[in-house]
Amino acid sequence: MVTIPAPPNPFDADEDLVPTATQFYRIASSPWPVGSFNPGNGSPTRFAFFGEPSVPVLYAADTEEAALAESILHDVPATGGTLLYDDYASKVMGRLTVTRDLRLAKLRGLGLRRLRITAQQISDTPASTYPKTVRWAEAAHNAGFDGLSYTSRLCNDARAVVLFGDRAQDAIDQDQTYARIFAGNDLDWLIDICAPLHVDVLPPS
Repeated sequence: MVTIPAPPNPFDADEDLVPTATQFYRIASSPWPVGSFNPGNGSPTRFAFFGEPSVPVLYAADTEEAALAESILHDVPATGGTLLYDDYASKVMGRLTVTRDLRLAKLRGLGLRRLRITAQQISDTPASTYPKTVRWAEAAHNAGFDGLSYTSRLCNDARAVVLFGDRAQDAIDQDQTYARIFAGNDLDWLIDICAPLHVDVLPPS
């Protein structure tokens, strides 16, 4: 049984400073732009939604692999599986560029010890814990941070971030020189990266 502690008050998190020109990867569903923040649609997630009205959020990652793991491959077991065409047909990967320094609450590295918590209590937990983990995002927001940084649960050599739309929406631009269209020219890339992971990517029928 995972115990998720309440965030400390005051929320004295270490700062993960993301400098201008940093790039993140994100997978979105067409026709939604890669740089769009979710205003509160869909099921609850680890760090959303909170606030009244809901604070919009955007999830992204340092690497293409982590963005893929945290989205299209999110529900595929570690032992392997199958991706149907419908699982990826509407998905596109984009790259976002940070246009001003961002202050993120650091929930990784020694930032976890500073808050007296472990990854197994905050960023490496099942969906059943989301009503409690989301309180940490709300605490970071109340403390004035632009978002959170943490270690990707499904690709644990990469940093994942969640950005708060009322703070960071004007701080990212989509890189128009980069895109991966999985139902188009980048299907072979998806197949090649999934094959060693024991995931069969089925083409359109």
